[in-house]
Amino acid sequence: MKPNSIKVLFYLLLLTVIGGLLISCGNQAPSVEEQSPQTTEATDEVVELRLWTHSNSSFVAANEELIQRFEAEHPNVKIKLETFDYDIFIQTLQTSMPAGTEADIIEMFGSWVCTYADGGRLAPMPEQVATLAEAQNAFFAAPLEGYHCGDQLYGLPHEFNIEYGGVLVNPALFEAAGVAYPPTWGEDKDQFVADAAKLSQFESDTMTATGFHFINGDGLPFLLLAGILQEGGEYWKPDGSGLQLNTPEAQKTLTWMKSLVSEHKVIDPFLFNQENNSVVEAFFSNRAAVALVGPWAAATGKTDFPEIEFDYVAMPHMGSTPAFVADSGWGKVVSVNSKHQELAWEFVKFVTMNQEHARTWNIKTATVPALQSIAEDPTLPEELPWIQAVLPILPHGRYVGPLPDRNLFWGEIAYPHILAVLQDQETVEDALIAMEEEVNETFEAR
Repeated sequence: MKPNSIKVLFYLLLLTVIGGLLISCGNQAPSVEEQSPQTTEATDEVVELRLWTHSNSSFVAANEELIQRFEAEHPNVKIKLETFDYDIFIQTLQTSMPAGTEADIIEMFGSWVCTYADGGRLAPMPEQVATLAEAQNAFFAAPLEGYHCGDQLYGLPHEFNIEYGGVLVNPALFEAAGVAYPPTWGEDKDQFVADAAKLSQFESDTMTATGFHFINGDGLPFLLLAGILQEGGEYWKPDGSGLQLNTPEAQKTLTWMKSLVSEHKVIDPFLFNQENNSVVEAFFSNRAAVALVGPWAAATGKTDFPEIEFDYVAMPHMGSTPAFVADSGWGKVVSVNSKHQELAWEFVKFVTMNQEHARTWNIKTATVPALQSIAEDPTLPEELPWIQAVLPILPHGRYVGPLPDRNLFWGEIAYPHILAVLQDQETVEDALIAMEEEVNETFEAR
């Protein structure tokens, strides 16, 4: 055989051996690294998650308790709780989220969720955590609706934020005015107004105590929107492009609110409003016999004003149905920038959908539960007696909807115009027209 032929034979044999080795390797199972990316969740390495919330002491205590429980079940996970004063918290979210420096998990108010989700700052919730149908079956509609944008969930709620349906009542002022106590209103709106008129106190022509304080930044808009629904109306345009507020139902509701001042004299809107003698301030200084405010105020009163005897009871509805409007409430979301989204979502589900843990959060924060099973627990009023007044109406609550700027509508549009009507500075029709125009400008600017 010639030398060149020997070389060719050698290379052919070499290629055959190499080919066999390649085929053999190709039949082997891939390594763990090749099967799936290595994640710290799958190892014994300690994973740290950051959780942001505002520095409300009861919220902090609730989160600390739930963190301890989660860490006990997940020894390789440490959750660092970071808190901020409320105003600083808002500013921190607005600056950190565009920069991508936010925490893995954020305790967020439901009415803010879709704004951040639409901006691409929040992680969509995986269906293995909960599908939209599963969440709708577990939570009340009003709080949950703030956490899904279209059909996509971006978090889960802790609380049903409610500012309508219950009132603080002062038994001493009822007794002094000779009004039956406990109240016997039921659904008799006229009796409610008649009692409120008797409970008002005057020195000469000056009101010294209001029979029914409802003039506050939350109360006025919520009363108006609830009245529209209870009268059979709708405040959203049919195509969802904005609000319709100059309607017969809105006119009837605002006219009734005006009559409480001008005809029944249950309150002086110049002496009692958000800026002067606010609802909580007036009630807990014995200058308001009945006060429209959320059940959170009763929890605050038990702690801050132990010397004042009071109850929290249901208020009659204005129309034929118990429908009302609510904000979404506090809950938890996950940042799109979290490197450990799977664990973050596991924590969110652990604290919101597990009845035991979710109940702990509600008890410690004295909030109305978003989870239906907790609200249906007959022992709940033993620990949170003030929420008994609103529990029956929770299924009738409706989320306020996707306003471009909820706080702008409440604080700078609805409240000032309604107050102007009560102070006889605007007509009912002019105020409703102005509110509709101003809020719809925010939709156009979006």
